[in-house]
Amino acid sequence: MAVRVRFAPSPTGFLHVGGARTALFNWLFARRAGGTFLLRVEDTDRARSRPEHTQAILDGLAWLGLELDEGPAFQADGVERHRRDALSLLRQGAAYRCFCTAEELAARREEAKRVGSGYGYDGRCGRLDAAISSARAAAEEAFALRVRVPREAIEWEDMVHGPMSFPAGSIDDFIVLRSDGTPVYNLAVVSDDAEAAITHVIRGDDHLSNTPKQILLYRALGRPLPAFGHVPLILGPDGKRLSKRHGAMSVLAYREEGYLPRGMLNFLALLGWSPGDDREVFDVGGLTEAFSVDRVLKKSAVFDLEKLGWLNGRHIADAPADDLAGAVVEILGREAREEGRDLAGTHPGLETSPERLARIIDLVKGRPRTLPALARQVSPFFAATVRYDDGAVKRFWKRPEETAFHLRRLAERLGGEAAFSDVERLESEVRGLAAELEVGAGRIINPLRVALMGQGVSPGIFEVLEAMGRERALARIRAAAGFLDARVATA
Repeated sequence: MAVRVRFAPSPTGFLHVGGARTALFNWLFARRAGGTFLLRVEDTDRARSRPEHTQAILDGLAWLGLELDEGPAFQADGVERHRRDALSLLRQGAAYRCFCTAEELAARREEAKRVGSGYGYDGRCGRLDAAISSARAAAEEAFALRVRVPREAIEWEDMVHGPMSFPAGSIDDFIVLRSDGTPVYNLAVVSDDAEAAITHVIRGDDHLSNTPKQILLYRALGRPLPAFGHVPLILGPDGKRLSKRHGAMSVLAYREEGYLPRGMLNFLALLGWSPGDDREVFDVGGLTEAFSVDRVLKKSAVFDLEKLGWLNGRHIADAPADDLAGAVVEILGREAREEGRDLAGTHPGLETSPERLARIIDLVKGRPRTLPALARQVSPFFAATVRYDDGAVKRFWKRPEETAFHLRRLAERLGGEAAFSDVERLESEVRGLAAELEVGAGRIINPLRVALMGQGVSPGIFEVLEAMGRERALARIRAAAGFLDARVATA
């Protein structure tokens, strides 16, 4: 049988972490099996459903790269089929008319509460004579439809949890069609999944209590029963249900914060799943190859922003520079506009060749964890002016007169075109000057780093020189020497 799975969100909010993780597990399961991944939007709650939320779900799936094989289908389009299935249950005797009003049910519930007993529907309308029930319906008395729940245990083999059982008597006769003719959730889901020939239902643990009811409906309707798998919930670091205070935002909000879709997918996959070994960094192909429901964990997963940042940083480091360049330029431009600055004036070198920009990104992409952080690492290479970090100045420019002299000599030595021919030649020139001046190479290299980048740390200084280019590097070395000359003059 060909595998068919579905992701069925309600369009009452955006695509959040939990929903995205469920979608990913279904998508990976389908891809591994060569099956079909379907999206069904469960929009029967018209009061809360919003078209913009549906679009946000579609946009979130598209950003993550979870392409659809079918859909989106909309649950509201199947309402007439849902009603037909409910009436079929009535004709078979698997359901009965319930004439109890909401007020009557509320009064019984309050009475049970008053005497300290649990309340469950007592099935009284199911014991009505069939002729009396039909006559009351013919007289247009309002009724709902309830399923007759057999007094036996309901069992299934869960793909994640293994053998599951709800004991006899733990489920009351439940409503499948309201008195206003609208179907309830469990009936609609079963009707839709059966119509779409869904073979495996993979969803969150919060749906466990729905599963025995749905199994009863499949059996009563004579439809093939899918396999069920319930994946663990996602908790915050404090062990409580994931919420906004833990970082439970729309997945598109993470896009805006500079996370890569491949980093987000990798992180989501590890929320409740393990490959069975020590691997943590996966691309989509690796996830598809490694994923199996057998490795989904039973215990709840913990949402860890630190882990997300680390994984995203690994994916930034592994990404080709060309794939990152567009985002870097866009971020620098946006920040310039927000601060009322002119990008070309502030970063005059951003019109540089794609090759040079790629070399700079390759130099700095090993540490940043988000795209804005990467852009901040790239920015100093193109800034019109350099801001010198006070700590770096105090540490590496503590002999301003000597340092200015060394920097001017270095500018002279690097002034020829040949000096910038390659990284090895640049290193030879810098170390050669140190030998000529009879000082340790660090007395040249550390002040040079502050002159070029404004700070005491950077990627390899010779690679920085080469990536920055002769004209800008020399300008910064000379500017630093001038800054130090001025400091000496005013000391």
